[in-house]
Amino acid sequence: MTIKDILVHVETEDGDSGNARIAYSLSLASRFDAHLSGLALALQPTMPPMVMGEVPGTLLESQRKASIDAANRAGDGFAAAAERAGVAFDRRVVECSESAASSVFASHSRTTDLVVAGQSAPDDSIALHEMLIEAALFDSGRPLLIVPYIERAEARLDRVLVAWDGGREAARAAHDALPLLAKAQNVEILVIGQDIPAAASQEPGADLALNLARHNLNVTVKRMGSPSSSASDAILSYAFDVGADLIVMGGYGHSRLRQFVMGGATRGILESMTVPVLMSH
Repeated sequence: MTIKDILVHVETEDGDSGNARIAYSLSLASRFDAHLSGLALALQPTMPPMVMGEVPGTLLESQRKASIDAANRAGDGFAAAAERAGVAFDRRVVECSESAASSVFASHSRTTDLVVAGQSAPDDSIALHEMLIEAALFDSGRPLLIVPYIERAEARLDRVLVAWDGGREAARAAHDALPLLAKAQNVEILVIGQDIPAAASQEPGADLALNLARHNLNVTVKRMGSPSSSASDAILSYAFDVGADLIVMGGYGHSRLRQFVMGGATRGILESMTVPVLMSH
């Protein structure tokens, strides 16, 4: 199986991170000869109920039109970049409320092979990126590739790091990443901690290494004891040390009042990541 259909969130505000994410997605689509769909969300203006009656309808309508215009400009910019890159694409602009953005993004994500979203930047005015990441990760059923806001390079897949704890989410991520792993010159499985389950082998990570090797991948295993810091810090530090181009890991979380709450390692990675990360839940 390969990747033939990719969905990317297109930023409606001009910015280097949004443009870099499109460039990254285009280079990824080009490597797989895949179709790339660009989704721009035109968020409707929202007002607190207590002041709603005091806001002129003309102001709300002008803000709504400005949001749609910005989304169309972003979609046009995406389309122009895709045409220059020679990548097959389609341009999507959807108007929705901020509260509905997650469900809209998840719905579009379910019929693609890979979803690409952006890491939240420190100066984000709203938590849109985090909302879309949660929607794609927990509600789409598809693998999610998050691009750091500092990313400025095209997609590189020479060295891929797979974070492995023997759990369901990590297994799902490793399997979902197979098309990407097939492009790598080296795949390294990073096992952190002491109590990592193993099945046929007594050595944590050895079972996964054997499975990936049967896919003709060049695989090594690195075992690390319990880190002095958090697991997310240990993963990111090791990825930096070995020059990893991509991290593959399970996305963890649990439901609370019908909303997903990200696990500690997942949130830590999303806050401090410096290389793209593929997550599956």
